[in-house]
Order: sequence, then C-alpha cells, then structure tokens
Amino acid sequence: MSVTSRESPRHKSLAREDGTTTAYHRFAGEDGRNLPGVVFLSGFASDMTGTKAVFLESHCRKRGQAFIRFDYFGHGASSGRFSEGTISRWREDSLAVIDRLTDGPQILVGSSMGGWIMLLAALSRPARIAGLIGIAAAPDFTEELMWNRMTTPIREQLIRTGEWHEPSRYGPDLPITRNLIEDGRHHLLLAQPIAVDCPVRLLQGMADPDVPWRWAVRIAERLATADVAVTLIKDGDHRLSRPQDLERLASVIDEMSATASRPPAAP
Repeated sequence: MSVTSRESPRHKSLAREDGTTTAYHRFAGEDGRNLPGVVFLSGFASDMTGTKAVFLESHCRKRGQAFIRFDYFGHGASSGRFSEGTISRWREDSLAVIDRLTDGPQILVGSSMGGWIMLLAALSRPARIAGLIGIAAAPDFTEELMWNRMTTPIREQLIRTGEWHEPSRYGPDLPITRNLIEDGRHHLLLAQPIAVDCPVRLLQGMADPDVPWRWAVRIAERLATADVAVTLIKDGDHRLSRPQDLERLASVIDEMSATASRPPAAP
C-alpha cells in the first residue's frame, strides 16, 4: 500500500465544498447497455492506481459498463494529508463521488477498508445501490484489528502524542492517529445487524495476514439481506490481485450486473 500517487495526469478532480479536491478516473459507459455502474473503493493507504482498480476499469470498458475509481482524501492524487484522514471523511468522499459523478444504480466494489466504506455508503444511499462486492472487506478494522491488538506502550503513545507509526509490509510506515481510532468508533458495524438489503458477494483469502478470513463470515451473519455469498480462497492473500483472483472478481461483477439489469418480473 502506498499513499503516494503513481497516477497519470489524465485524472480529473472533483472540487469539494471545503476547498479540497478528489481525484478520479471515470468511464461514462455506453448508451443502451442497461448495466449498473461500478464504483471501486480502495483500501487503507491504497490508491486508484492499484491492480484491481485498473483491471476493473479495463474490464468495464470492454463491456461498455460505467466505471469510476477515485482517491480518498490524503490518498494518491487527491488533496489533503493522509494523517488527517478519518473513516468519516473517507465515507464522505465516497458519497460525494456517488452523488455527483454517477447516475442510476451502482455496484460498489470495496477492497479491505473499502469494504467498510462501501457498507457505510450503502446504508446512506440504499436506493442507489444495486449490489456490493467486498474483497477482504474490513469493517471495524480501526478498533478490532488496530486498537485491540496494540500493546499498552503503543496505546499510551497514541493517547499522549496523538500519533503512532505502524510498520507496513506494503510500503513506508503508516501514521495511525488517535483521531482515526476515535472517529472509527462512530462507524462500527459488526456488533449489530447491518441493514443492507441488496445482493452482497464477499471474496476472502484464507491466507490473508491482515484480515482474518472469519471476518467475511461475520459480515455475512450481520447483513440483513438473504442474498449474500462468501467465497473463501484457501491460498488467497490480502490483495487478491493474482490473475485467477482478478478473473474471479470479473465473473462476480458480470453475474451481479446481469441480475441487476434484468427488467422487473411481470405481475
């Protein structure tokens, strides 16, 4: 994962009310395809230039299906400092993209933290969501996978100084802030039912070192919808970006899109 951008200058920027900008790439789709759009939500400290995001854009372009990928506040080509980001802010980013840059029903694809953001977005915009696809979805990670696993000295440092740098296997150490942890507590989902009624597909690697595979089962148990399926990939890692993982993801997109684009049954 990286907070630095590898993006080309072709990205566009969405001006926000607070003076910041959200960088994005968008394919408008082809008229007459009657397919839901696809929005990709990246993970913590990842950006829209990642393998899955770029692959999905190519896949959707071939199908003539609308697609958008973007960078959260403090990520990639968007403005802001990463250390000043929160779950609340990144949720707002996703809602701004959905509200201002998409039309009609959307399939949200959330990777890792993006899986948490997609659930929060679906709860806020239920009429706009055709389906959800989580890839190592990590709701509540700030509390259960960060705070609860921190040693007492690290917690004390975080409380005292407001920041601690977490070693990352994907790149430079990541600044974890007290504000991120405290804000995340306002958005925890796994302790109660999640009132999402659309189709949900969860892809999870069982060799994931960051998000335990049982997380996917916990999410499925909490979701209100009965149309939920969990796919466990025994040798799958956290990123699920191998060729076979990407092909599996494309198949799930196609299956969900076909279902969502069907006309309603006659009474």
